[in-house]
Amino acid sequence: MDLALKDIRRHVGKFVATIVGVAMLLAIVLVMNGIYQGNIADGVWLIDHTEADLWVVERGRGGPFNESSRIPLDSYRSVAATPGVRKASPLVIYAAQREVAGREQQFTVIGFDVFGGLGGPRGIVRGRGIEAPHYEIVADHKLGLALGDRVALATHEYTVVGITQGAVDSGGNPLVYLSLPDAQEVQYQQDNRALTAARAASLKRLERAGFAGDQAERLLPLLSTSGDTVNAVLVRLTPGADGAQVAQHIRDWLYFNVYTTADERKLMLEGRLAKMSAVLGLFRALLVLVSIVIIALIIYVLTIEKIKSIATLKLVGAPNWVIVRLILEQSLALTLASFAVAYGLRELIVPGFPRTLTFLPQETTVTFAVMLAGGVLASLMAIWHALRTPPQLALGG
Repeated sequence: MDLALKDIRRHVGKFVATIVGVAMLLAIVLVMNGIYQGNIADGVWLIDHTEADLWVVERGRGGPFNESSRIPLDSYRSVAATPGVRKASPLVIYAAQREVAGREQQFTVIGFDVFGGLGGPRGIVRGRGIEAPHYEIVADHKLGLALGDRVALATHEYTVVGITQGAVDSGGNPLVYLSLPDAQEVQYQQDNRALTAARAASLKRLERAGFAGDQAERLLPLLSTSGDTVNAVLVRLTPGADGAQVAQHIRDWLYFNVYTTADERKLMLEGRLAKMSAVLGLFRALLVLVSIVIIALIIYVLTIEKIKSIATLKLVGAPNWVIVRLILEQSLALTLASFAVAYGLRELIVPGFPRTLTFLPQETTVTFAVMLAGGVLASLMAIWHALRTPPQLALGG
């Protein structure tokens, strides 16, 4: 007779309720695994999906993702003339928050040279890429836009010509692709009142410097903010070129910072993503520990509830391995059933989750192994208590 199975059948309602409760906790552990890996996947998505060998940014800065970087637009021509460079393209990248699809949304704007330049949209699932120099946009599906929709940015409307899937920045916000001049206009465009106030302030500065009248008017454009800057230059090397030598040449002669794709990943992982990854990792470890403790307490309570039955078994001469098997089987049944239900709950949560969830098979396997080992260890306390139970307890002693 399988005593563990017999006991479960007698208290099937309680056992199922316990499985569901533990499964909900384990589902959180599994989802936390996905959040942890998804945070990393989002952080490096743009780096991995930009077809660049080198990233050229402002000197002394860790841009363009972790830190602001601005270099003159024409810098890409000097970079393109560097020996070993096959192609160099300007790139604009900045965060924005505007009303899109009827609600305020955060997104990141990518401006690139639409005529053969690097840094264009990847993973287009509907529509096409940008082909016109102005007023076309490619957006990720997270923005809730459809092909043909018109989006108002700055003083113009842009037609959605392409929809991407999974194109996000390091914060999980969707990416929006524009042509380079359009992205610069959206970034630097000011409303009329702001322009009037800036013009008046500039005229006062010129007057204090001794310029007035027509002379101040002629000098006024020199004080205006220029939009002829970009955040980075993307470089594609010629076949066989030494990337380290090309990067050093750009540093020495053009006085820019140069990073490889591996360097950019390292900057992101050790910079913007570092603290969030540490926090998520800590919570993940705590959840696993709490889950094991809760399973241990549940197994202990289930053992205490049938302590007189165990004493009766000992009174009639049942060997200790029968008692050990009873407790271990219930512990394993609880752990395995809870993990199976938790896995199913995880699959239900994934489609509606607001952030990217990335699940690695080996990580799920490790979590399962840890929980299984934790369930076995959790039963040891109950086994220890059961084996110390005196047989006379069955007689009320």
